[in-house]
Amino acid sequence: MIDIYSWATPNGHKVHIMLEECGQRLGRDWQAHPINIGTGDQFQPAFLEISPNNKIPAMVDPKGPNGKPMHLFESGAILLYLASKFNQFLPKSDAAKFETLQWLMFQMGGVG
Repeated sequence: MIDIYSWATPNGHKVHIMLEECGQRLGRDWQAHPINIGTGDQFQPAFLEISPNNKIPAMVDPKGPNGKPMHLFESGAILLYLASKFNQFLPKSDAAKFETLQWLMFQMGGVG
């Protein structure tokens, strides 16, 4: 089961939405762990082991590449990882893939 550490923010929600769009179900395939950024949960040592930049969202996939656990932070990196893991939303052709990545980077840097 994939563990997602986040809070009710746009960056947190986009990972939840991606998991749902990839056919993953909360409580069956992934688990949400609230990190209350208003009370400083993001500075707790256990969370900093997963997200050293003390930001949400962060993810732990116990069945990552080669069957080994994968820890990731930063919403864009997590979205790309999930697209690759579930073989969805990231086109195969270079032209289409880079067009998709262009819009992801725009969203991350320009929209938030």
